[in-house]
Amino acid sequence: MRARQISRELALLALSQLPSSPERLAKQELYNLVLAAVRTLTTEAHEALETAAMELDRGYQQLLKSETQAAHVESAQVMVRAAIEQVQVALNRLGAAIDFPERIQLANQTNVRAYALEILECLNAHRAEIDQLLEASLVDWQIQRLVRVDRDLLRIATTEMLYLGTPERVAINEAVELAKLYGDEEGHRFINGVLRRVVDQLQSRPPVGGVPTVTGDT
Repeated sequence: MRARQISRELALLALSQLPSSPERLAKQELYNLVLAAVRTLTTEAHEALETAAMELDRGYQQLLKSETQAAHVESAQVMVRAAIEQVQVALNRLGAAIDFPERIQLANQTNVRAYALEILECLNAHRAEIDQLLEASLVDWQIQRLVRVDRDLLRIATTEMLYLGTPERVAINEAVELAKLYGDEEGHRFINGVLRRVVDQLQSRPPVGGVPTVTGDT
């Protein structure tokens, strides 16, 4: 597992849990980054389980009505299938939460922490411009209305392309793979489409931002 791949995943999962202040963010240890990532995963697992419980209850209520109306059976089946899907999401999140610290241990921890923090610091420093670029690339959507995973993935990939010197193809492919892992079935296609429109915008204007300050693999 490449260090920067884990850094991107760590930045994605920790982003919503960490301070935005540059001074406080720079002081974060790897332990705090991993803790924030695991908290995000476990929170999402709990939410998925709660949704599954509600779907199961609704399905049960429909089954009670099915003795007199056959249509309720089909409705109950749909709800139970949705509940099963939510349970699978929860299990995946819990599995990732358990597995993530071990993957950090197997990687170059110094490089993982350094690049994850560079992404987060750069994103926070240039969030306004990043969001402006993304807003112009969204079709019938607003950045603040997107689900957290999609919004954060778009911000991270745009940060890498615009300020960290990551090749456009690499940034898009990495974001798409993370969307497949943490998003819904259609999320990765949405991410791919938006980021390609971001690239079109970047290619039509003079380059901005700095150069990579962290070297290593992608």
